[in-house]
Amino acid sequence: MTGPVLVVHGGAGRINPQHAQPRAAALARALDAGWAVLTAGGRALDAVVAAVQVLEDDPLFNAGRGSSLTRAGTVEMDAGLMDGHTLAVGAVAAVRRVANPIRLAREVLHHSEHIFLVGPGAEAFAQHRGLPLVDPQTLITEERRRQWQAHQPTAPTGDTVGAVALDVQGDLAAATSTGGLLAKALGRVGDSPLVGCGFYAENALGACSTTGLGEAIARVLLAFRAVSLLSQVSSPTEAARQALTLLKERTGGEAGLILLSPTGRIGVAWNTRDMSYAWRSQDGHVIHP
Repeated sequence: MTGPVLVVHGGAGRINPQHAQPRAAALARALDAGWAVLTAGGRALDAVVAAVQVLEDDPLFNAGRGSSLTRAGTVEMDAGLMDGHTLAVGAVAAVRRVANPIRLAREVLHHSEHIFLVGPGAEAFAQHRGLPLVDPQTLITEERRRQWQAHQPTAPTGDTVGAVALDVQGDLAAATSTGGLLAKALGRVGDSPLVGCGFYAENALGACSTTGLGEAIARVLLAFRAVSLLSQVSSPTEAARQALTLLKERTGGEAGLILLSPTGRIGVAWNTRDMSYAWRSQDGHVIHP
């Protein structure tokens, strides 16, 4: 399989089966957005941003509008992305007033001398780059507020979003965005905006976006670990499975990931109860809500 190829995910963990149909529709919209970029000859980096932004805008997912709430009942969002051609990285964490953190991460990648901005500094950079700031209350949904009020466990709920892509130029990209754990401590940052943990892309190796318990994922550099395995095993799916086996053995953690080889071969694996993902290539498409 060769480019273009696009893979998206809507998280691994516990997914409400009643949401299967609307999640499938959202994943389809994300594929459409990213695929339109790729088929017009656009870059993989722009395709993953377009796909992730669609999922950030959908309140079913734990990213952008619909993010999980902190212990204080507020939203703090993280996002990161990487260009596999240049190894350029952009990431943001603990942002409260940006509707689409992945767009801000792209601004960091292209227009900052730094690769990672957090909190008020990241929001000030958003203003500098002309991204609108929003009332944080508009990002909170009634469903997330009910979850927070019920003090449900802080295990992953299966709603972090991400994407990986291969474009017609042969370049790879990866992106991940999340609202983090339910009832997390203020200032907590998981794996999603950490390069090599929540995302990684390098043309010679592959591209990966992860989802799950960030504290465990970060300890084994799961995204980088998975792409490094691509050249050592028979298939991307096997590489994904081996990376998750290592995660489980070393940390006891649960996660899922999407993986793309330099030639456009796709791998998806998870050791949680559920994982939602979708992919599209010139050969067809699959949606697994």
